[in-house]
Amino acid sequence: MADTEPKVHDDVMAGDEEGNDEEEISAMKKRVAEMEEEAAKLREMQATLDQQSHDLSEDKEDIDSRSIFVGNVDYAASPEEIQAHFQSCGSINRVTILLDKFTGHPKGYAYVEFTEPSLVAQALVLNESVFRGRNLKVGGRGGPGRGRGRGRGFDTGGFSPRGGGGYRGGYRGNRGRGFAPY
Repeated sequence: MADTEPKVHDDVMAGDEEGNDEEEISAMKKRVAEMEEEAAKLREMQATLDQQSHDLSEDKEDIDSRSIFVGNVDYAASPEEIQAHFQSCGSINRVTILLDKFTGHPKGYAYVEFTEPSLVAQALVLNESVFRGRNLKVGGRGGPGRGRGRGRGFDTGGFSPRGGGGYRGGYRGNRGRGFAPY
């Protein structure tokens, strides 16, 4: 009788394990289906974001074609004053005065966005015009000198005629040449 009891008990446990396995498998299948649905939603969201970013890049190019850079702007100037100065060129969408992100003070330059790209040429005529006692520097969207590469000048290293001393040069002391009275 001792032999039969464990056997019955093992059969009951085996039946329970099979039932648990089937429940686990069905639960796994359910989770996989949920993950596949979520993946499909994510793919759809990614496709809409890609489309929006493509539209934004086209919008950025369009805005750049309608905008000008204005340098040497008085630090106390307001967007309304800049808009009034460029109003003779045509209708203006927006004037943006750039601020230092740490101090919040103006950097001394601005961007003016017009409603039409054709108005940019009229605004470029105002280069060197006087605004609040300063000669404005008016250029294309990138600002003067933009597009020539990044960096702090044209020297790419090597000998500098000013005696800079190469890529990270600068003053290097007397270096033992010439007369040193002390």
